[in-house]
Amino acid sequence: MRLHMLDSTEVTYIVLGLTLLGMIWYITNRGRANIAKAREDSAPAVAGDDVLDGAAKNPEQFDEPDEEALDEMAKLLGEDEDQ
Repeated sequence: MRLHMLDSTEVTYIVLGLTLLGMIWYITNRGRANIAKAREDSAPAVAGDDVLDGAAKNPEQFDEPDEEALDEMAKLLGEDEDQ
């Protein structure tokens, strides 16, 4: 029984073939991921699902309510002085 020895050309072809298969696999998976992300990004927006970045420019303004805010709150709570 004679074992077949591989010469350098055959080894090179095997390595290149495996590299080609790996690149095809990678590109296919990357393409599928990109398509899924594009579909997700182009989906219609649903209220409450979006993430809003940032904060109030001057958050200290909300520490103490002004008279207008107190009057509006009283009106909403039905504690209007006009009643």
